[in-house]
Amino acid sequence: MIGPWLNIEFAVQRGLGATLNGEGLPPLGQGDPTTAVVATGFPFRRKDRVARYMPVLVGALSRFEDLRRAGAASLDLGWTACGTFDGFFELGLGTWDVAAGAALVLELGGRVSDWSGGDAWLETGDILAAPAAVHEVLLELAANGSREGE
Repeated sequence: MIGPWLNIEFAVQRGLGATLNGEGLPPLGQGDPTTAVVATGFPFRRKDRVARYMPVLVGALSRFEDLRRAGAASLDLGWTACGTFDGFFELGLGTWDVAAGAALVLELGGRVSDWSGGDAWLETGDILAAPAAVHEVLLELAANGSREGE
């Protein structure tokens, strides 16, 4: 995965680790939700998903130290894998948006799931990705948001 204007290149191979600009990336730790800076994206093309998204956004603002919106899910996931961000959540992304970045997070010991905690994130594009402790909070927020956004 390449960010050409940023001069960054992520690479990953299952079972062999991941790199950033040729340097090996360390495994992700558990993460600390109280100091976490989590990335997200907004359902700008799918306004019908705003009701599902907003409770999670509001919950994330209160549970994590801060949120960021960089603009590209693939980079948000790469930055989660290398520790720039402590997690990522979004709804309705394409396979091309999530596949490479999620592979990085998984290879480094992070968790990737859909918003219900399942494995359908690649099909649905509804994704939560983070080290274990941050992922648990994201799952809790998504579950609460599901009840509120229905």
